[in-house]
Amino acid sequence: MLGRKGLLLDGTGAARAALEGLKLPGWDFQVASTLEGARKVLGNGATSVGLVAFDNAESWPARDIEALLSRYDVEWIAILRRGLLDSPALAPLLRRNFYDFHSLPLEHERLLMTLGHAYGKASLSPRAEIRPVEDGRFGMTGRSPKMLELYRQIEKIVTVDAPVLIGGESGTGKELVAHAIHKYSTRVSGPFIAMNCGAIPANLIHSELFGYERGAFTGANQRKIGNIEAANNGVLFLDEIGDLPMDLQASLLRFLQEKTIVRVGGTERLRMNVRVIAATHVDLKRAVAEGRFREDLYYRLNVLHLAVPALRERREDIELLAQTIYASHQDQRSPQVRGFSAEAYQAMVAYPWPGNVRELINRVQHAMIMTENRFISAADLGLQPAPGNVPTPTLEEVRSTVEREVIESSLKLYQNNVSETARKLGVSRVTLYRMIDRLKIIL
Repeated sequence: MLGRKGLLLDGTGAARAALEGLKLPGWDFQVASTLEGARKVLGNGATSVGLVAFDNAESWPARDIEALLSRYDVEWIAILRRGLLDSPALAPLLRRNFYDFHSLPLEHERLLMTLGHAYGKASLSPRAEIRPVEDGRFGMTGRSPKMLELYRQIEKIVTVDAPVLIGGESGTGKELVAHAIHKYSTRVSGPFIAMNCGAIPANLIHSELFGYERGAFTGANQRKIGNIEAANNGVLFLDEIGDLPMDLQASLLRFLQEKTIVRVGGTERLRMNVRVIAATHVDLKRAVAEGRFREDLYYRLNVLHLAVPALRERREDIELLAQTIYASHQDQRSPQVRGFSAEAYQAMVAYPWPGNVRELINRVQHAMIMTENRFISAADLGLQPAPGNVPTPTLEEVRSTVEREVIESSLKLYQNNVSETARKLGVSRVTLYRMIDRLKIIL
């Protein structure tokens, strides 16, 4: 039988002596007494199964041993002294990183069977241990109180046909909410047309909304159907409605009042059956007070209001969201990646997520592709590990500290240009000014 390569990491020699007393046909174990020695053995890539001996719960520094276990595509089996399974420090480590465990004295037949099963599993193409998570509603993920309240509000909104205004910071998933309202309403068989009011040049927005007739202006060689007409019998989603120019606000208001449109260059008044859902990350009430948004349009759009919570307001969902993102992008991960380390989960919960779910998706995808570890670490996510064995700051303190560092460094990078800094951070200029005032940052 061909020799199967294995590693025994044993700091005291007790497990080594027990292993030498057994006949394990077909197995060739190299022994290491230190983590550095184990890394040298594993570096050759030939090892498929590893044994780690624990004489007590502190045999190996927790972070160091988990870093070793997550770095290599090896199936691990623990060898324990009796009673260690009751250790609250050791049990989570075993659950996260080990295929199986054995206690001393070793049972020959059971160990040989476990080694065979572990070798077979190691021989398969690596598969992610995280599976798609279905823990939410309306195509959204989350079970925190904030998300449960959002689901309850959507339940009521999908049964009626009034305009909806969705508020929330950039990256929270406002368009996902709009899609949910469409999908679970009576308009599901109709079109869903999305338009970003902040991404279209001001001189083109009118024709994008209302369409135009052939010959309406230079270059209008044929009739164009506008987004309102394209959404007939369905939903028109107007993202970043706060960026809509004032003259277009009047035209949109007229449509909401009369339910009719006239194409640019045309004379025929066309009746439309469209539900309008708008979204914004800016404070429209403040925009109204400052004269940047029509008050009458605000009340027309804000018949029903939904507030999508920021990620820092629903930290209970972060682990669940990370797993869902991981599961939905498995085809992009490095072959050896099996999931997240405990350190990564702790760091994600502690981080304030100024870019919200969009930033979480970005960081997780990046880590899945770029990590060389078996389990994604905090460093792979570009995050600082949560502190251990020191007084733990409150989430508010952590958020304020990180926000201050991010904002100060970004302002410095963009020479105190608030508009550019806000754009790069994915927040509105108004939101950034509020954060600067709250954190007492001097410009």
